Amino acid sequence: MAELLIVVAIIAVLVAIAIPIFTAQLEKSREATDAANLRSAYAEVMAAGLSEDTANYTKTVDATQKTEGWASSIDDIGGMKVGDTTGDIKGINSGSWTVTYNASSDTVSITPVN
Repeated sequence: MAELLIVVAIIAVLVAIAIPIFTAQLEKSREATDAANLRSAYAEVMAAGLSEDTANYTKTVDATQKTEGWASSIDDIGGMKVGDTTGDIKGINSGSWTVTYNASSDTVSITPVN
């Protein structure tokens, strides 16, 4: 009986260690999804801006992140730096981003919408 109690205690300790690690990795996967969706939206608005006669083209990307900010090391999206204090693209925990192509300045902006 004591052996079973020790085994249960060891399993409980391992689970207690694994849960925060699993949660952090899950958030990093959400951020990777957001980054991939933003890159896709960036490519879409650039293609639309270059091929269509519209002055502006906008695409909305819904956030899947649950924690505000970027925990992952994502360098840039479309030449824009990703980060919270010094980056062009801010991480958000709810809402979406708007990816907009401006034909007059030939630029793309990515802004959070909460």
